[in-house]
Amino acid sequence: MNKGIHKLTDKEARNATTEGARQRKLADGGGLTLVVRPTSKAWWLRYRFHGKERTLTLGSYPRTSLKEARAARDEALKLLDQGIDPVDYRRMEQRRRQTETADTFQSIALEWYETIHKHEVGATTHPKNLRRMEMHLFPYIGRMPIRDITPPDALSTLRRIEQKGHVDNAHRLKTIIGQVFRYAVGIGKAERDITVDLRGLLRSPSVKHYAAITDPEQLGDLLRVLWGYEGTPTVSAALKLAPLFFLRPGDLRQMQWDQIDWQKAQWSAQRTKNSDPLIVPLADQAIEILRELEPINGRSPYVFPSARSRARPMSENAVTAALINLGYKDTMTGHGFRATARTLLEEELRFPVAIIEMQMAHRVRDVHGRAYNRTQWLEERRKMMQTWADYLEGLRNVRS
Repeated sequence: MNKGIHKLTDKEARNATTEGARQRKLADGGGLTLVVRPTSKAWWLRYRFHGKERTLTLGSYPRTSLKEARAARDEALKLLDQGIDPVDYRRMEQRRRQTETADTFQSIALEWYETIHKHEVGATTHPKNLRRMEMHLFPYIGRMPIRDITPPDALSTLRRIEQKGHVDNAHRLKTIIGQVFRYAVGIGKAERDITVDLRGLLRSPSVKHYAAITDPEQLGDLLRVLWGYEGTPTVSAALKLAPLFFLRPGDLRQMQWDQIDWQKAQWSAQRTKNSDPLIVPLADQAIEILRELEPINGRSPYVFPSARSRARPMSENAVTAALINLGYKDTMTGHGFRATARTLLEEELRFPVAIIEMQMAHRVRDVHGRAYNRTQWLEERRKMMQTWADYLEGLRNVRS
């Protein structure tokens, strides 16, 4: 053993006093010194860096033992061998830990929500997802530094939801966690998306099939019922346009007058569920319905305003609720018109699947996996939408 170090013993450190002086220093070697004062004892490391003498405090005694102080000294000397000043290194590590503590899952998630998520999904979707995070994620992993969260941490949080029977919600939240982590990776706050390690660890979600009519004769009966609806003009128009447009109910109810280009016979909305522009060519029948509704609702920004406030769109479930009142519970839903159009446009009218999928605001990809632009095949879609409207009108006018 080098006689220049390890000069002190535990007993000497424990029994050391100032012996009446203001302070007393006991050297252990290698720059390590126990500084004894009347009311305290502390470990100092004295060293030179670029010709300047510096002091690094390694802890108080006996909280930091002699053995621990020696280990800290050895680590500091290794840094010096690498040309790193131990004092600067400690400050850097403190700043890093403070930053990581500030970069909690909750803070990053809220930043992602405000910066990205609110602008990428529908106006009714992002508040629901914020509420999901507030109820199911923030109480458990919200305060954890995002870098410290492990796959088991996330799985434990998701299992709480799954065990309550909310399997679909657990999968939605897993997706949200993944989106937050990918955002954190992009801004340098996390190393990777940990949800990749959770594949197959949650029960499979239930597949939700919306009630839909795909038989042409039954569809003709439904259309006659819709055209005979005696409710408000707003809901009546929405019921007539729902099969013509076959959009998600959320997209339909958010339709605004200033999004309609009457000259081009086209409705263009900025966002859809998949964050892409939505372009709907307007068939002659659709324009006729909209023109009849304009004098009634033209002062509202929304084509289908709420009955309570013209500054808000109608309820998300207005069309489905009307269908239930018309006797179509468990037979047809507002979302079901998508399945109706998807089936009959392909099987009866023989339109290419890619054209149908594009009009349904699904992402259609080429052979290389790249998504087509939303303006792709617009003329073909325009012809399809007019053909579809004529087909529905024909079904409606056929009496059995």
